[in-house]
Amino acid sequence: MKISRIARIGAVGAVAALALAGCAANEGGTPEGSTEPSTSTLSGSIEATGASSQEAAQQSWVAAFQTANPDTTINYTATGSGTGRENFLAGSSNFIGSDRAFNAEEIAAGGFGSCTSDDIVEIPVYISPVAVAFNLEGIDELNLDGATIAGIFAGTITNWNDPAIADRNPDATLPDQAIVPVHRADASGTQETFTSYLEAVAPEVWTNEASDEWPLSTGEAADGTSGVVSAITNGVGYIGFADASQASELGQVAVEVEGEYVPYSAEAASALVAASPLEEGRSANDLAFAVDPAAAPAGSYPIALVSYLIGCVDYEDTEVAALVKGYFQYVASAEGQDVAAEAAGSAPISDDLREKVDAAIDAIVTE
Repeated sequence: MKISRIARIGAVGAVAALALAGCAANEGGTPEGSTEPSTSTLSGSIEATGASSQEAAQQSWVAAFQTANPDTTINYTATGSGTGRENFLAGSSNFIGSDRAFNAEEIAAGGFGSCTSDDIVEIPVYISPVAVAFNLEGIDELNLDGATIAGIFAGTITNWNDPAIADRNPDATLPDQAIVPVHRADASGTQETFTSYLEAVAPEVWTNEASDEWPLSTGEAADGTSGVVSAITNGVGYIGFADASQASELGQVAVEVEGEYVPYSAEAASALVAASPLEEGRSANDLAFAVDPAAAPAGSYPIALVSYLIGCVDYEDTEVAALVKGYFQYVASAEGQDVAAEAAGSAPISDDLREKVDAAIDAIVTE
């Protein structure tokens, strides 16, 4: 069930092997160590910010891409999705990662400062479970349903030996200890994914609307995915939610779906997304999923993050446009998706979805 941190090391070793394939997706290039000169036509530097959930994947994507295209520099800073979207609107990021797409109202308002038009490209390239992770001595896994999870984070279930938890875990020796729920201090797409789950499956307990900002004053706040994971790691009795790629060393919650408790996995998260339609009313360049956790099919994991790369159709600088386009093509390629799976345990996008993603990327104007 758990995603090993060793996988990140494996991704580095895979870079050289994947670089040649990465070149094909990015107008040519030569893997590191080759005796032949690079044939890549890409050059320059681009700035990007956004989703901290993508951090492990981005590190491996960037390493492989720059190996294949040695005259390029991709600077990705994991600021959180909300800050990334703000930077894209302000024009300080050439592209961003975001754990949610811009909504209909934001797209209608336009004003994307990174672009010379209001046309944007939003592509889903990172599908990953959001782990509900905890720190309890001697306990590695717990079974919880949506109402119990909602009660914990709403502050109505406050002790680890509460009957709502104990009844679902008869073999666990639960301590008489206070629960400390941890949430994100920053605006976060991961947080919106989690609150969307709570709103969908337990509206009678979680009475707040889904939001990338935490709606309650209770619990403990932490900055970014790493901050949440650090708080749980250092706090016995703590529980929180984070992209599974960074929470694998903590205790994990198996979440109830259709009467069964499903541990997180890339495959189970992918099954939820596969059963979800794309949102209606968006352009062919704007591929946003309408995920309904309440409709999760049996065997799927109901808290699945669909994270996006977001860029412009039109850039002022054609060199920037070509570099963004080449990078997006690599990330969406089978090779790029395999790199992310090795680094972060994410689920590669399907071939059918890749066709739509590639068509969206083709809209980026490079001349």
